[in-house]
Amino acid sequence: MSCACGTSSNFNPNDPKALEIQAKISNHPCYSEGAHQHYARIHVPVASACNIQCNYCNRKYDCSNESRPGVTSGKLSPEEAVKKVLYVGGEIQQLSVVGIAGPGDALANPDKTFTTFRLLQEKAPDLKLCLSTNGLRLPEYIDEIIKYNVDHVTVTINTVDETGKIGAKIYPWIHWEHRKLKGKEGAKLLLEKQLEGIKMLTDRGVLVKANSVLIPGVNDKDLPNVAKKLKELNVFLHNIMPLLSAPEFGTKFGLSGVPSATDQEVMAAQEACGMDMKLMSHCRQCRADAVGLIGEDRGSEFTREAFGAMDFDTLEKKYNIHARQETHQKIETWRKALEYANERIKIEQASKEQLSSSGQTKLVAVTTSGEGVINMHFGSAKEFLIYEAGDKAIKFVMHRKIESAYCSGPENCHGNNPIEEIKQTLKDCDILLTEKIGECPMEELGSIGLICDDSYALQPIEKSVFEATKKYFFQLVKEVG
Repeated sequence: MSCACGTSSNFNPNDPKALEIQAKISNHPCYSEGAHQHYARIHVPVASACNIQCNYCNRKYDCSNESRPGVTSGKLSPEEAVKKVLYVGGEIQQLSVVGIAGPGDALANPDKTFTTFRLLQEKAPDLKLCLSTNGLRLPEYIDEIIKYNVDHVTVTINTVDETGKIGAKIYPWIHWEHRKLKGKEGAKLLLEKQLEGIKMLTDRGVLVKANSVLIPGVNDKDLPNVAKKLKELNVFLHNIMPLLSAPEFGTKFGLSGVPSATDQEVMAAQEACGMDMKLMSHCRQCRADAVGLIGEDRGSEFTREAFGAMDFDTLEKKYNIHARQETHQKIETWRKALEYANERIKIEQASKEQLSSSGQTKLVAVTTSGEGVINMHFGSAKEFLIYEAGDKAIKFVMHRKIESAYCSGPENCHGNNPIEEIKQTLKDCDILLTEKIGECPMEELGSIGLICDDSYALQPIEKSVFEATKKYFFQLVKEVG
């Protein structure tokens, strides 16, 4: 079974390679599910250009109401980006990772990307460096990636169809050697470069996370093949992201009526791919300028006006690397205590048979503001963590977002609220664990058969999920038996 810091269920503490990997991911909120409630990340939007067109992407600026890849409130120069990192790192001492994820492609902007990384190595050497790329130019920049100690790379790969038929439905064109390659020709070249670049990275010991966008009716049947190929290439983690396709996003898929992927479709894809690859289940599809814990975005607090006029000496003092190290030590002490409290009842990549002696499992939704405990009122929640639980163990499945919280303020608590959206979001769940919930929403959720329980307030999430599932579903079975 896995511990709270996110090691895999077959982690061998005597294996040097396993220990090396664990050291790389232990405080990385994107690569470690166990770290994502404790450590923060920042994306710096220095990479504005892109060399491919995706039918699910629309790079938008100054869209503070949207949280998805390709969206940012502005662009930064490398120097401005590093200033922002230092400022944010002083304010949010849990910050452990800085990534370049757009709003275009990191490797379509190599000068800005690697200048940023060079400066970060000098000014903030305690941070992990990451980049995200579509992979088209990945083989060209392996040496640069190694040079700047970028040991986490995310590659978006949506199909491994060698004919290019599926890729042509996703990518209208790619830009290669001063010309646009369209349709199958472009899709086949993109796949060739992606696979070549991924292999070069894993051969050099770089951890690779692969993102795949689940596009209903387009690549959903091909994703298990993607997972098999990723395993062959020694990719560390596979992240299956739902297509976000509302018309207001302005994407080709959104405007042409291709539906967003549902939570249930994502779960089915995870089930189909999970036997071959270790899956990332806590992704939030972050903006290109995201700041804070995964699941929150504090980017609006840290505008250019806050740090732009400050010099590097002042910012490095504010960053205070020694104070940050003390904060991280306290986090690790808390995580160890949490691991002990949770009694190691979570398994990653578990089958239903591993979770339950009968093969029957339940879905449990949890509200939390982080730190591994149930510490958020139902009325304040804008997302729910979803766990699958049996009488033997539990596993984390996914998070589910809603547009707005049930109670957006005292003046609105008795007016319009999104309870119907919440009921739809949690329709397949069996239990909701929350810090506090009122009688009215409890009755509404009870109408869909959802058990609401706030008796586990401020308790460790994993142990509470396990105990609540046994209390409501499996204890009675044992007593009758």
